[in-house]
Amino acid sequence: MVHGEAWTIKELFVYPNEYIYWTIQIVMYPFMTGLVAGAFVLSSLYHVFGIRQMKDIARFSLVFSFALLPVAMVPLQLHLQHPERGIEVMLTPHFTSAIAAFGIAFSTYGMIVASELWFVYRRHFVETALSLKVKRNKNLPERGRYLLFSALTLGAWDVSEHALAKDEKAVKVMAATGIPVACLLHGYAGFIFGSVKANALWTTPLMPFIFICSAVVSGIALCVLCYIVTMEIRKLIVGWKRKNDPSLPTPEQIKTVEMYEVTMTAKYLVMALLAALGLELLDLLFRDYAKFRSWEIVRSLIYGKDFVNVFVIQYGLGNLVPLILFLLPRLTVRRAIVATLLVLMGVFMMRWNLVIGGQGFSASFAGFMHYDLPIIPRDIETFKEGLPGAILVGILPFVIFWGLNKIFPVFKGEDSH
Repeated sequence: MVHGEAWTIKELFVYPNEYIYWTIQIVMYPFMTGLVAGAFVLSSLYHVFGIRQMKDIARFSLVFSFALLPVAMVPLQLHLQHPERGIEVMLTPHFTSAIAAFGIAFSTYGMIVASELWFVYRRHFVETALSLKVKRNKNLPERGRYLLFSALTLGAWDVSEHALAKDEKAVKVMAATGIPVACLLHGYAGFIFGSVKANALWTTPLMPFIFICSAVVSGIALCVLCYIVTMEIRKLIVGWKRKNDPSLPTPEQIKTVEMYEVTMTAKYLVMALLAALGLELLDLLFRDYAKFRSWEIVRSLIYGKDFVNVFVIQYGLGNLVPLILFLLPRLTVRRAIVATLLVLMGVFMMRWNLVIGGQGFSASFAGFMHYDLPIIPRDIETFKEGLPGAILVGILPFVIFWGLNKIFPVFKGEDSH
């Protein structure tokens, strides 16, 4: 069976060798890399621009960006017919193609985020290692934690004010350097689509900028949503533990911090959402005005076949409704959860309409193809290119974040940072 035949439905005149080759994994790929870049940009609002009101959520988003990073490559690995060759991008990076340049961008960004995390949490590593060192009769898990945190200090045990001030300067340098690299990491995905001259829906010089803006939107929205969920869980845990330890903060105090952080972050999310929406509508208006040779088939796709996906779900529910919810006075936790979920859905639908919709019309300009998403996998191909594979990619970042939080506690107070 030809790759793509199992999930492609053809309509009218379509060439025999045409199928939907890029499936939901290629939708997940730019979606996940966008989350990586957006989460890092959110963390940089505090570390670079000094917006101290976003201190807590900045640390949270930095760790979450690092958890998202390894998952960014998983959709590509699942999509490849020979995944064992995927490592070649990392081992032999070069600039002769946009895909090959991914190795450089990904490796550089990974080292920047890892370095920034180390400087942010170095004092925590040292203090944890020293507290475990003086403890007598350590059990096996405590010995393992001591060895781990001792190794993570990299031999830098100085936690004086002068040393911590140097750490803070290094964090600012890493964060400032990481912003353009994060934009490059996701912008090049837009460059790949925008440079495909053979596809009328993809070829536009605005594509990299649309991808970057929507990446910031999705990354901020996901961090806000996860921050709210974790803070709500913290309130329940603290409310239970305060019976034995009255020194812990009250649930009301945690709620105050939570709403303050969410309200401040929502302002930047609204600005990023307006910028992304403006660029997407500008691109659509330009296409309608220019009326290239292929515009008629693209127009019939956007305003006909995919009208509900584009204008109802993506622009209506995914952009307009969240804007209204965020702009209404006295933002609440429930309203913020609904708005961020809708924003994430809107960004995902933008990727879906671009990747799947871009393959929806035949090169003959006289036929259409539809992607029948495999729900129940019949074999390994329909598992990877169907709903189960997409769910697997979506779950992985949260599993990794849970593990990273054991090493980089996102809610541990750091006076110097």
